[in-house]
Amino acid sequence: MTENLFKWKHYESEIIILCIRWYLKYPLSYIMLEELMAERGLHVTHTTIMRWVHQYSPIINERLRKRLKKTNDSWRMDETYLKIKGKNAYLYRAVDSDGSTVDFYVSESRDKHAARKFFKKSVEAAHNQQPRVITTDKYGATEIAILEEIYYGSLSCKTQHRMTKYLNNIIEQDHRFIKKKINPMLGFHSYESAVKTICGIEIMHMIRKGQVEGIQCVHSEVSVINEVLGIGA
Repeated sequence: MTENLFKWKHYESEIIILCIRWYLKYPLSYIMLEELMAERGLHVTHTTIMRWVHQYSPIINERLRKRLKKTNDSWRMDETYLKIKGKNAYLYRAVDSDGSTVDFYVSESRDKHAARKFFKKSVEAAHNQQPRVITTDKYGATEIAILEEIYYGSLSCKTQHRMTKYLNNIIEQDHRFIKKKINPMLGFHSYESAVKTICGIEIMHMIRKGQVEGIQCVHSEVSVINEVLGIGA
């Protein structure tokens, strides 16, 4: 029997998914979405939409990950800034040489421990393979993290590490799509809310890049999201 993820909700599942998808995909605030729904005769508070995003984004991310296409073995890794509780935090990200997202990791610190957690998460993801080469900037903590992950076996001993900034233009350009969505938020109130929101933003970005099997257009995008959430099942 399929679990009903929308049981006891006051709004139809289609309305909930519409708000979540629009928020994660476009540079809209919760207030803007509240106004858009009001124009359609629906009174939905911005805090309600926020709770929907926090509840369902991790579920969408987890279930769509099973349908991600394989990435290649040439990774470009970098980290970018975001604000959590008014303080700098870091979003570790990597793409392959074709621009497909390898993985991401939110950290409150920028050090070798955060980088190691990112690499471990990335290697364990089903859609990734052992990297043949990892290209980064010249930040020392990342270099140490790669050496330690090779030593402890998460990364292959054959993995090459290149520290060439110009080769990382592809990941820096990819950051822009995420930052375009994150910057208007003016920061997150907690680490948990940052993780839940960003995982949804990242999976929608993967959909836009064609990384999810069975999604070729907006209509198939909606149908696949409905399918993984059990709508219409």
